[in-house]
Amino acid sequence: MDRLYLMSVFVAVAEAESLSGAARRLAMSPPAVTRAISTLEQRLGVRLLTRTTRHVRATEAGLRYLDDARRIIAEADEADEAARGINAAPRGRLMLTAPALFGRMFVMPIVVDYLGRHPDVTVSTLFLDRVVHLVEEGLDVGVRIGELPDSSLQAIRVGRVRSVLCAAPDYLERHGVPQAPDDLARHVLVAASGISPQPEWRFARGGETFGLKIAPRLVVNTNDSAIEAACAGFGIARLLSYQVVPLLETGRLRRVLEPFETPALPIHVIHREGRQSAAKVRSFVDLAVERLRGDPLLDWS
Repeated sequence: MDRLYLMSVFVAVAEAESLSGAARRLAMSPPAVTRAISTLEQRLGVRLLTRTTRHVRATEAGLRYLDDARRIIAEADEADEAARGINAAPRGRLMLTAPALFGRMFVMPIVVDYLGRHPDVTVSTLFLDRVVHLVEEGLDVGVRIGELPDSSLQAIRVGRVRSVLCAAPDYLERHGVPQAPDDLARHVLVAASGISPQPEWRFARGGETFGLKIAPRLVVNTNDSAIEAACAGFGIARLLSYQVVPLLETGRLRRVLEPFETPALPIHVIHREGRQSAAKVRSFVDLAVERLRGDPLLDWS
């Protein structure tokens, strides 16, 4: 079997940690994937993967080989693109992820514009309020809100947003405006699991941040739902600034406890590849960075 083909199968299995998952990703049968891995291990004379009933994991030798295989495959793809002139014409399937509401508000308009410019590209999106691992889930580009952990991903900063507490004016008229975080114990709270999965909200005082345990009357799994509850006058919700700026400007919501807000959170566009990035990735990242950096809703210091 072709060595590059065997490397590609191995990389897919190692990233998916599953023979069947790699088979689906590569549109192959599981037995064909198994044969390819066996052939590669026999050719190298070393075991690359350990198999259990639930997982497939790379061995120590497999992890070293995985890094080299990724680099070789990326360089081969780059050579193919240069030979075919793809650098000037992005094509193929692009996989994107972003937080749900951010994806709808900011990423989808960019996707529509991008597809209009590049007719040979198809796009699949995964908009979820959880951390999506690009490598493990086979995605090309993502948007992250918050500090990034150390990783091999390429990251470009495009903006800043804040966590803000807000409520409808009629709620504040009925219950009063909280003057300090401890006052929240006497208020009706709405917690969005996408923003604060734990029953704790963080605040800042005197240059230091601290957590405050909360007892929400309502817990929702989408930020849209928290916004609706707050606008209906039900209680105080903690959301991200970009989600509520239009509502604050029109007066449907009011911001509370501003002096205790934590520092702004960075927004990054991240992608898996460096200089070997495919044309479809480079062109989308360039457009997304330009558009997001120019949006005033994403510039909250």
